[in-house]
Amino acid sequence: MDAIWLTGAEWLAVLRIGLGLWWLESWRHKDKKSWFEGAGISWAAGVAAKHRWNAVRSGFDVVVKPRPRTMAYVVLYAELALGLGLVLGFLTPLALVGGLLLNLLYFVLMIHDWAEQGQNSMMALISVVALFGMSWQSWSVDGALGLF
Repeated sequence: MDAIWLTGAEWLAVLRIGLGLWWLESWRHKDKKSWFEGAGISWAAGVAAKHRWNAVRSGFDVVVKPRPRTMAYVVLYAELALGLGLVLGFLTPLALVGGLLLNLLYFVLMIHDWAEQGQNSMMALISVVALFGMSWQSWSVDGALGLF
């Protein structure tokens, strides 16, 4: 594989790190106090209640709605863990698969919002490319430790 300036593996590492920074920004810009008080999950409940697919409405009501505080912690700390894991290249395949799944959940929940659709589809695409391109080969804790 020919590449300009960096090797192919290094460019994949740049892509992985950029995705990690995107997750960290998603975590950083949230008002944590409001989220832990239920604002984020309440907002999502409103989105789910108007969703065109019954499976999303009922799934949200069964899984998320009964435990808003727990789910706020899950969302916030999942985004933080994904960001750190991808930037550092630590447990990278797990972070990429976890991020892909979270993007797919966001994609389905926000099916009516074109901006969210674009963001989540691009993040999911980067996750797939970084996973199958084994983006942990360069500039990563995984690479330094010989993991994966």
